[in-house]
Amino acid sequence: MSESFLTLKNLTKEFQVGTFFSKVKILAIQDVTLELERKPTVFTLVGESGSGKTTLANFLLRVLKPTEGSITFLGKNIESYKKFEFMKLVQPIFQNPYETFNPLKKVETYFCSVIKKLRITSENGHSFEKVIEKALSSVALTWEEVKDKYPNEFSGGQLQRLSIARALMVNPMLLVADEPVSMLDASLRVFVLNLFRKLKEEKQLYIIYITHDLATAYYISDYIGVMLRGSLVEVGPAEKVLLNPLHPYTVLLKESVPNPDEIKKKQEVRIKEERILEIEEFLEQGCKFALRCPYVQEICKKEMPQDVIVEGVAVKCWLYSKKKKEGFDM
Repeated sequence: MSESFLTLKNLTKEFQVGTFFSKVKILAIQDVTLELERKPTVFTLVGESGSGKTTLANFLLRVLKPTEGSITFLGKNIESYKKFEFMKLVQPIFQNPYETFNPLKKVETYFCSVIKKLRITSENGHSFEKVIEKALSSVALTWEEVKDKYPNEFSGGQLQRLSIARALMVNPMLLVADEPVSMLDASLRVFVLNLFRKLKEEKQLYIIYITHDLATAYYISDYIGVMLRGSLVEVGPAEKVLLNPLHPYTVLLKESVPNPDEIKKKQEVRIKEERILEIEEFLEQGCKFALRCPYVQEICKKEMPQDVIVEGVAVKCWLYSKKKKEGFDM
């Protein structure tokens, strides 16, 4: 049996953007390779909007297929699993809990639907209620709190916990959580993040956590992968990556804590600038950060650097590649 839990190999995704008469090909994901060990872990993907985090998550959920490359999950190509089998192994947690549930349907109908479709049975032949109750207890809710209620009768935090409970009903091995706390207030964020940490330990889950928020990433993560315009530019233990970032882009992310007043005053201008810069960076031949990097060299603009291991952290940057070639001790 393979020791690897999840392996991404040379993943690439090509999209075309623009008008019918003027289309441009961009690589939304470019040659991403990553191997994750078989142990309960929270692996976080961080990066700005448009960095490719959600595209990568959609690969893992089989919503999208890569243009090139492969994903191996538990020793098998991810596409070789039957849909029924795959849904029992991998479950998503989405950003907006209000969009997860139809306001016209009682919440319990979703749990019953999962039980029927995936043929979930309790160990002792108990009723649907007992099966649902067990899932709810994992997220600190009870059947009495949920029974006969509609989504509008719950808070956003409760709905997100219900989403997690529904995912846990199939006893998955992997949760893919895409910005699961971004729409919750601070106290609820902490509750849900603590819940993820608890589930990781108690249910031996592997969690792929996707966020742009470095604070929550630091709080919950065992390992972090920093994404920039479709590439993983820094990967390693969370504390090393966030406390002592190596890649100039990771340094920028850490230092970029914007003033709320500034956001309000310059929001429209910033959005326009970011969209222009995003396309320009995707089209860069070399390092995607070359347009913004204070340490840019000529080679950065022409050629993508290879990964270099620096004290247990993989970094894709010519600053370190050059030192390695020249024989410097990192």
